Amino acid sequence: MVDVVVDGKPIQDTKQKSVQRWALTLAYEGSAFHGWQKQPNDLYTIQMVLENALTQIANEPIHVVVAGRTDAGVHATGQIVHFDTHAKRSAEAWLRGVNTAMDKNIRILRAQPVATDFHARFDAFGRRYRYMLESSRVRMPQLRGKVGWTHYALDMVLMREAAQLIVGEHDFSSFRSSDCQAKSPVKTLYDLQIVGNTQLMALDFHGSAFVHNMVRNIVGALVYVGAGKISVADFAQLLAVKSRRFAPPTFMPDGLYLTGVDYPEKWQVATAPLPQWLWPHLI
Repeated sequence: MVDVVVDGKPIQDTKQKSVQRWALTLAYEGSAFHGWQKQPNDLYTIQMVLENALTQIANEPIHVVVAGRTDAGVHATGQIVHFDTHAKRSAEAWLRGVNTAMDKNIRILRAQPVATDFHARFDAFGRRYRYMLESSRVRMPQLRGKVGWTHYALDMVLMREAAQLIVGEHDFSSFRSSDCQAKSPVKTLYDLQIVGNTQLMALDFHGSAFVHNMVRNIVGALVYVGAGKISVADFAQLLAVKSRRFAPPTFMPDGLYLTGVDYPEKWQVATAPLPQWLWPHLI
């Protein structure tokens, strides 16, 4: 609302300013934050930092809606958010202005105007994660916070065999944290590829959606398979039993990256994967 003056008295103008919805593609270094979601005790979170910077540039309060919340220590190279604003800014102004106002550990990669009925979370039909995993007797200090680590020697053939057992639609209760708030544990894993070598590998997940800690719990179980602590048949039974009680521990967040979100073409919102040559530079 805007105040106007009639007969010397201020009144509220009933004409609303037009609202523009924007979509942002984000990258962030998750180890610098206490997770995505804003906390009541003002913990340093990604949402808090982003909203504060957007509010500064828009000169009005801004609230963002995220495609998928990430936990403390989890990174992103292709996170998507949307927000509404009355402010008239160009895409370049949002990109440069907000990045300048933010912590160096988070960056907007792309800003684009979208239709007002676009929704970053509810319109997404797929999400992509990559888990970077180091296997070595001694953890390289340069990789801490960016790559997960195990001291076990891993058999990638066995890991790939087990991974294919969970591709498709399944009840992922065995890989779901106890505090998960998802309405259903049934999700569809479109694909799971394991690439690289036994010293440094990447596990690429593509699914409709993920229950809380699902990727890290699957990685933990696959590490047990690769290390020979459980068999491929045991892994299949773990999926079938639908209980977290029998599963290996949740794996560390360090190597987990949200790399992309899938939307219908009509929205023209896409998160292109980082080029392969760039991944080694992340570690």
